[in-house]
Amino acid sequence: MDMNLGLIALGILALVVLILVAKTLYTVRTYTAGVVERFGKFARIVQPGLHTLVPFAERVFFVDLQVKQAQFSVETKTRDNVFVQIPVSVQYQILQDKIYDAFYKLSAPQKQIESFVFNSILGHVPKLSLDETFEQQSGISINVKTELDATMSNFGYNILNALVTDIIPDSKVKDAMNDINAAQRAQVAAQARGEAEKILKVKQAEAEAESKALQGKGIAAERQAIIDGLRSSIENFREGVPGATASDVMALVLLTQYFDTLKDIGTKSGNNTVFLPNSPGAANDFMTQILAGLKGSMNAGSGSGGMGLPVVNPAVPQPVAKS
Repeated sequence: MDMNLGLIALGILALVVLILVAKTLYTVRTYTAGVVERFGKFARIVQPGLHTLVPFAERVFFVDLQVKQAQFSVETKTRDNVFVQIPVSVQYQILQDKIYDAFYKLSAPQKQIESFVFNSILGHVPKLSLDETFEQQSGISINVKTELDATMSNFGYNILNALVTDIIPDSKVKDAMNDINAAQRAQVAAQARGEAEKILKVKQAEAEAESKALQGKGIAAERQAIIDGLRSSIENFREGVPGATASDVMALVLLTQYFDTLKDIGTKSGNNTVFLPNSPGAANDFMTQILAGLKGSMNAGSGSGGMGLPVVNPAVPQPVAKS
C-alpha cells in the first residue's frame, strides 16, 4: 500500500516537473523576436534561441520580423472626372530596434497601412488628369511610400516599397482611349501614304519630262542625220552627173523616197491592195506635186495643214493602201 502511494506521488512529481519544464523552456525562431511579459507587464525582448521563463509568472509572445506584403485596391476620381481603380502593393517590415512599438502600439498593422494608403492616393490622384495619372505612376508610388514611411516609422514599421502596380479606368473610357489612339495612327498613316503618292507622281513627271527631252533630242538628231545624208547625196550626184542642178537632184531624191514609201506600204502586213495611177506621165506628175508641195510649205510656213506639211493637189490620184 505504501509502495503504491509512493509510485503515485513519484508520478505526480514527474508530471509537475514536465509541466514546469514546458512552462520554463522555450525557443525563438530565426527572424522572430520574443516579447516577454511578467504578470501582464512588459519585461524584456528576447532574440532567437533557447530561453527560460518564470513558471506561471511570465509568458512570451512571438513577433515575426520577416518582410510582409499587403495588397489594396483604391478607387478614386481624376481631375477630368474619370473613375479609376489603382492596385497598390506595400512591402513592410518591423524594425529591430522598435519591436516594442510595433507589438504594443498597433493591433492590426495592415488595416492602418491600408488607411494611410487610401489617404495618400485620394490626396494626389484627384489633382491629376487621367493622362497625367498614367504618366506619373512612379511618382504616385514614391509619394505613397514617403508618407507611409514617415507615419509607420513611429509605430516601429519600415516601409520597403509602395508600388502602384496598375491604373485601371472604366472599360468604356479604355475603349474610347483605344479608339482615339487608333484614329490618330490612321491619320498618320494616311498622311504618310499621301506624301508617298505625291513623291511618286513628282518622280513620274520628272521621268516623263526627261523622256520627252531625250525623245526630242533623238528626233532632232534623226532629222539632222537625214539632212546630212541628203546633202551628201546631192553633192555626190552633182559630182557624178555634170551639169545637174540642185533642183534636179532634189527632185530625184524626193521621187526615190516616194517610191520607197510605196514599197514599204506594199510589204507591210495587212495591206493587200494598192491603187496607183497608170498614165505614162504618172512618175513626172508625182515628182511635180512633191516639189510643188515642198515649195509651198517653205513659202507659206504653216500651210493649209497648220503644221508646215506639203500641200498635195487633190486632183491627182494618190497611192492608197487598202487592207
